[in-house]
This record gives sequence, C-alpha cells and structure tokens, in this order.
Amino acid sequence: MLFDTLLDDIVIPRFVRVRDHRVAERIEDVAAAVRQALDSRGAKEALRPGMRVCVCCGSREIANFQTIVRAVVDYVRACGAEPFIIPTMGSHGGATAEGQRAILEGYGLTEDVVGAPIRATMETVEIGRADNGMSVQLDVYANEADYIIPIARVKPHTDFHGRIESGLCKMLVIGLGKQHGAYICHKYGFHNMAKNIWSVSKTVVEKKPNLMALSVIENCFHETYRIDAVPAARIHEEEPELLEIARAQMGRLPFDEADTLIVNEIGKEISGAGMDPNITGRYTCLPNERPFFQSIAVLDVTEKSHGNCGGIGAADVTTRRLFEKFDFEATYPNAITVGNGLGTRIPPVMPNDRLAVKFALRSVSDFKDERELVRAIWIRNTLALDEFMISESLLDEARANPELEILGEPEEIRFDEQGALLTKI
Repeated sequence: MLFDTLLDDIVIPRFVRVRDHRVAERIEDVAAAVRQALDSRGAKEALRPGMRVCVCCGSREIANFQTIVRAVVDYVRACGAEPFIIPTMGSHGGATAEGQRAILEGYGLTEDVVGAPIRATMETVEIGRADNGMSVQLDVYANEADYIIPIARVKPHTDFHGRIESGLCKMLVIGLGKQHGAYICHKYGFHNMAKNIWSVSKTVVEKKPNLMALSVIENCFHETYRIDAVPAARIHEEEPELLEIARAQMGRLPFDEADTLIVNEIGKEISGAGMDPNITGRYTCLPNERPFFQSIAVLDVTEKSHGNCGGIGAADVTTRRLFEKFDFEATYPNAITVGNGLGTRIPPVMPNDRLAVKFALRSVSDFKDERELVRAIWIRNTLALDEFMISESLLDEARANPELEILGEPEEIRFDEQGALLTKI
C-alpha cells in the first residue's frame, strides 16, 4: 500500500499509562441534591397543581443525566403538576424533531426512564424582541407550558468567551430557540455571541418569568460537582459566578506542550466541538492556546453522535472508519446555522488507525535535533482524563508532577493486521 511505504520509517513510540490523582469533590446523592436545590429556591411554592411543566434537556451527555432528569420529573409531579420533556438543542440532531428525540433516547432519556412524555418539534414562535432588535424565538411546547425548567451544564464555551458561555442563558436562546433562534443569534458571528445571548436571554426571562433553571457543574473527571436552582430573575446575576466555578473545576491535560495528541473518539455528547478545545488548545474560531500540539489525530466518532462529525476540522488527520460514518445531513445543519464550516472540514483520511497515528507523527517538524524523541499524549476523549497514555519521552516530566501516577512500564501500541488499534486506551 502506498501509505505504508511512505510512512514506513515513522516509528510509533512506546507509551506509558498514567492516572491523574487530583482531588475532585463530587455529589454522592445526585437526586437528593436536585430536590434540595429546587426546595432552596422556592420551587415547591411556584409549582402548583395542574400546571404543565416543560423540562428542557440539551444535546450534551451530562453526568448522571437520567438521575437528574428523573429527579426533576418526580419533584414536579409531587407538587401536583404535569411534567413533559423537550429536546433543547438548537440545530443538533440534523435540525429535525426526530433527530433530536433520538439524541435524548441515546442518552437513555426515554419516556419510560424519565417518567414523562417527550415532545419534540422544531417549530418556534416569536415571543418578543431583544433590546438589540433581534427576534426572540421559543419552542412552541415551551411557550404553551405554565412553567419551564431548563437543565443545563455550565462550562466554558468552545467557540467564544464572555461573562456567560455554555449554560443557562445559552440554553434559553440557542436550545429553546431551536434551529431558527440559533440561526438568528449566530448570524452576527461568534465575536458577538456572548452579548447577543445575554440580550436575547434577558427578553426570554422577562416574557417567561415562570421559569427555574437547573445549573449543573461537573468536576475535572466528568462527575457531578454542584447543582443549583436559579430563578428566572436571578439567572443573569448568578450565571457569571457559576461559570467561574465551572472554569476552576474543568479538566485539563497536565502538560503545557507536546508534539502530538491522539484522540480515540470525538462526539457531540462529549463536546459541542467534538473534542473540547479548552482541553486540546486547538480552536477553530479562537486563537489557539495551551496546551499546544503540532498535530492532532482523531481515530473515530462516537455512536451517540449519530454521524455528526462536527469538530473533525480541528484535527490534522483521521481514519477511513470515521469518514465512512460521516453523515452530512447530521453534521452540516449545525455548520449552516452557526455560519462557520471550519469545524466540519475533513482532514486527510488514512486507511486505518496505525497509519493515521503515523501521519500525525510525521507532521511533527519542530525538533531541536534529529535525535529528539516525539512527545505524544493519547486520550480516549476530552471528557475521559482520569487515565490516559503518554509517550516515554514525557516520563521525566510526569514523574515530577505529584498529581500524576505512572501505572506501569512503557509498552508497544498494538494493532491488528488491518491496522486497527488493539491497545485499550
């Protein structure tokens, strides 16, 4: 094979397993934390018998998602109200109601599990105009409800920075606005996103004061760290503070710089950008940051992404396996909605994992001398950072880091005869 010949002299280094031993607090009884959060902000008094309550669920796979949603549903029903679930995910799921329902079901959020009906639509209504003149769109089911409870993970965004990023305000505007609302907000560019989301979301809470958002913050190991209930009138005061808490808890790779990053899988449930640039340092809409990698290889896309390969544009090489899963109708609606296709560009495609890794290693050029060994990090995905692998050239740096435990000796990365990865990462 041509690529085997061209990359024959590229040696894949030996790798060592390491474990991140940072201390990270987590909530043990998540359902109890949901009830306590809602009680503490007067939800029991606000929810009256007979109310139709819209519980909003997004496209990210939040830790303990089923438990959180079920706890909200049970709480609402215990107050005598009638809950129902809607997907709140902008243009994800191929910008179709069926696709968005399928995303929720892929996370195990079925009607049987959550104990409430799921109502999915892409239809919206205009509920007003923001102070900047933008049309404010809202899911028709949410608009008809007597009360709204959005459930959102608060964290730094992958494409813009501001006083609010991913979280409550974004769900009110992009999630509840469906494709139409997301398109309106994105058409002014990512450099205006933070202020536009702020402006539009203020109109949402003014028009829909019967709203209580549930903020979820995760620790660096994708575990539930904190749950807060935030009344509509307090969202714009409290979310910036919650964002800073989330930023401090966020996972990271404990190296400022390496030559190559190898990522086993990207996915929309992992990050809106497939692989979180806050972890990789590789953005498509913002300047790159630390950590810095000369090359990034992505080997696969998760099944829960349903062929949405958004984020692959940040990679330097991928595999035929991922390419054959690439669903244009699942991937491109989001690029059209945000008006930016950089994250969906297809990088060079190698026939298998082994050659994709070799291609990424071949792309490294900034050596001090020819004898220098490549510095590489291999992760499963950007949410699974408790254990990963490093090339043995990073061992001295890892030994000097008290938060890292070296789990064994350097080992050869194993592939089958077709070049598919066998070593478990």
